[in-house]
Amino acid sequence: MAARGHVQDPNDRRLRPIYDYLDNGNNKMAIQQADKLLKKHKDLHCAKVLKAIGLQRTGKQDEAYALAQEVAALEPTDDNSLQALTILYREMHRPELVTKLYEAAVKKVPNSEEYHSHLFMAYARVGEYKKMQQAGMALYKIVPKNPYYFWSVMSLIMQSISAQDENLSKTMFLPLAERMVEKMVKEDKIEAEAEVELYYMILERLEKYQEALDVVRGKLGEKLTSELQSRENKCMAMYKKLCRWPECNALSRRLLLKNSDDWQFYITYFDSVFQLIDESWTPPLEEEQSLEGEVHYSIEQAVKFIEERITEESKSARPLRGPYLAKLELIRRLRCRGCNDEYKLGDPEELMFQYFKKFGDKPCCFTDLKVFVDLLPSSQYTKFISQLLEVIPLSAAAESEVALPADIKALQQHLCVVQLTRLLGIYHAMDKKEKLTAVRELMLRYRHGLEFGKTCLKTELQFSDYYCLLAVHLLLDLWLEEGEETAVWQCLTFLEEGLSHSPSNAQFKLLLIRIYCRLGAFEPVAELYSSLDAKHIQHDTIGYLLTRYAESLGHYAAASQSCNFALRFFHSNQKDTSEYIIQAYKYGAFEKIPEFIAFRNRLNSSLHFAQVRTERMLLDLLLEANISTSLEESIKSMSLSPEEDDIPWKDLRDNRDLTVLFNWDPKDRDISEEHRKLSLEEETVWLRIRSLTLRLVSGLPTLSHTIQPKNSEKTAENGVSSKIDTIRSLLQQLEAAVDSGKKFLEQKIQYPVLGPPPTRMAGFFSNGSCQCQTSLFYLVSDIYELDTNGLEDSAEIQERLGNSFKSLIERLTDLFNKCKGDLIEVRDGTLKTQPNLLENLVFFVETISITLWVSSYCDSVLRPFKSNLQKKKKKKKESSVAMPPVFTHFLDYVTELQTLTSNVIDHIKGLEIILTALKLEELSLKDTLLLQEEKKFTKTVQGKVQSSYHHSVQEIGELLKKRLDTIKKLKI
Repeated sequence: MAARGHVQDPNDRRLRPIYDYLDNGNNKMAIQQADKLLKKHKDLHCAKVLKAIGLQRTGKQDEAYALAQEVAALEPTDDNSLQALTILYREMHRPELVTKLYEAAVKKVPNSEEYHSHLFMAYARVGEYKKMQQAGMALYKIVPKNPYYFWSVMSLIMQSISAQDENLSKTMFLPLAERMVEKMVKEDKIEAEAEVELYYMILERLEKYQEALDVVRGKLGEKLTSELQSRENKCMAMYKKLCRWPECNALSRRLLLKNSDDWQFYITYFDSVFQLIDESWTPPLEEEQSLEGEVHYSIEQAVKFIEERITEESKSARPLRGPYLAKLELIRRLRCRGCNDEYKLGDPEELMFQYFKKFGDKPCCFTDLKVFVDLLPSSQYTKFISQLLEVIPLSAAAESEVALPADIKALQQHLCVVQLTRLLGIYHAMDKKEKLTAVRELMLRYRHGLEFGKTCLKTELQFSDYYCLLAVHLLLDLWLEEGEETAVWQCLTFLEEGLSHSPSNAQFKLLLIRIYCRLGAFEPVAELYSSLDAKHIQHDTIGYLLTRYAESLGHYAAASQSCNFALRFFHSNQKDTSEYIIQAYKYGAFEKIPEFIAFRNRLNSSLHFAQVRTERMLLDLLLEANISTSLEESIKSMSLSPEEDDIPWKDLRDNRDLTVLFNWDPKDRDISEEHRKLSLEEETVWLRIRSLTLRLVSGLPTLSHTIQPKNSEKTAENGVSSKIDTIRSLLQQLEAAVDSGKKFLEQKIQYPVLGPPPTRMAGFFSNGSCQCQTSLFYLVSDIYELDTNGLEDSAEIQERLGNSFKSLIERLTDLFNKCKGDLIEVRDGTLKTQPNLLENLVFFVETISITLWVSSYCDSVLRPFKSNLQKKKKKKKESSVAMPPVFTHFLDYVTELQTLTSNVIDHIKGLEIILTALKLEELSLKDTLLLQEEKKFTKTVQGKVQSSYHHSVQEIGELLKKRLDTIKKLKI
């Protein structure tokens, strides 16, 4: 017995089964076990908290919170209870409660290092920087360890970063942080690299660049060892800030002598040389040229230096790209300055040719040369490409007139040339016949190249994949520029074939997603996107490819899933970032903390986040309101309020990656900065329209209760008049947003094929949904007026309402007419698709839903009026009491609405029948390009599109049937 060193706390043993159940996800058993334990040990607080965790995880938030508060009120100091409460509050997304917990614990056990550090971290989670500073100092007083002192210093920097007043930041927080570090420097207490980094950060933010430079160059700078060239990079940064170009030049020259392949130092070297030339700098006569040694201050010296690097490279065991590219960079800079010295460096065309001969078999060769192609005159493009082709060892096979590479090296070289051919615009200049010949050749090369990748794993890409992509790009040109419908099916066929050989090729998947979406087929897209296995930030940067189309193509279930997927990432970002910040404090990575906070803010202000949140709520209302729950309940469950606008309009950040698709287009066809700006403007206007629509809908239930007619005081008292004012104000804002949208669309902007996808705004205006929805919200205002004025003195309002009902039915009928037509039809052996009909149908369903919600409001206003009139009739026993016309208007309107919706449902049934009966496999595309092995993939592609359309039409039809059931209940 005596040999047992550690005696386990009996409570730990008792709690262990509950912990195990919670870890295994068996929450119900955890609750039962906790109840059993609490019967025997009423004062075992931790068991109560563990029970609360079980309740929280089974969806009983209120019970869990009540239990947790019971324990928290007792201000526990045992570690088990505190840790369990911390876990619970984190799962409840209530990190501020953890601070209260440890504040109480620290008061009771003032000398506990552990509780003080937990308190500091709890403040870090909620960003209480001032309290963090105090907690850090309190901790340092109890346990004088350097990290705790510097936690406090970092908290001062964070106060300076988050301060609204920049002046306050530079006059109070940062100087105080500087004095605190200087105190440690004077007392020679600086121990770690992180502490020197922090000192450097403070001086840099105070713009004390000379002092920061002295720190890095001095004794403290010797501690900067964790990163390669950390000290040199920091010195370089300060030299640039101080415009000390001689030092910049000498240091970059020295670093290039060590490693002549480091591109960043070539850029600094050139920048500094030309700065010195512009300043007419000359070296001092007696003293050293600079602190960092010899300085180059003329073009001749720069030319000589680069030539020396190339000579050195030729002796190197490993070929280096840096010196050769530096020569091209220098030529470009000299050209920009109009200097005639470039002859000393040779002809760019020849240099690029030599570079290709040396590095053409490396995948990076194309991206290296891409930067410098503008040095070539356009008249030389074809000659240059021919020159490159001549040096590639290709041999013509007996059965084919196309010369093919014999090994991977030759294939890579040829691929580089083909990519350059596209970049120089040679493919774009071809006519249709030439393009089709080029496509055939590229696909032949692609299939031949597969021989070299027979041993590749599924996760590896085939060497010839780019041939297939380039062929698809040429076909996309034919489709979008010349309206060749067969070309788009060919694109999909080739990409599906490519994907079968390279299942991990993200470019194939991304391009398939874009093309399927343009054809209106969402079903294959969801699977493709999930196979991309997007990680973390990619849900924000490429998520738009999925969320833009999910709902608009009628796949409501998939749209819900994709929105949830995106929102889960954004919501977990808050919690995750707090953990990163805490880890950064623990390990002294102070410079990362502002980065993490900037990252969190960037995601919170994400345009995509705002869009997904808005669309998700509209979608939920569409699928649930007045079907499974009332509109009022749905809005309440979303905590929606018409007065609240939680979108940070001024800070919206466009985090989309618009260059995620590989592109070999020339500059004039590529996505430009102007396209990005226009796309952001379009997305913002569309988001504003959608957000205002959502807020207007959320305002409907606030009006839906009876008001005493003609009692303006009472109206104002119960707050309803302010509600209608909110609706009217939102309606004005919607009108303004719609005007902005119309002005934007007048510009008729065409984005590049692989650029940003346009929003749904053009369809929203052209099919009449916009006019319908706007007039519906004006109708709300009129009905409210009728409600407040009563039936007696409202003949004019009633007439207005009658006209509104009529014009609304006319507009909805027009919208339905825009939905008519076949989604797929076979014309001259070619498949023609009309995806815009799908988008129009989706808009119709949405507009009908809003019509229903507004009509329900009309119903709630008119019903009490009618029952009052009927009571009066009974009292007076008169059958001649005239019924106001508004009732007839409304009943006629509801009947017509019912008929129209039934007609649409019949139309959708017709579409379903046609889609089911369509036998696409019997169709042979009339195109000479179609080879035997492609037929299998063509059949797959057509089947996917047909199935997707069928699925869309089914989901739209199901939803409309539910809406029709609700319309039938609208009988006053």
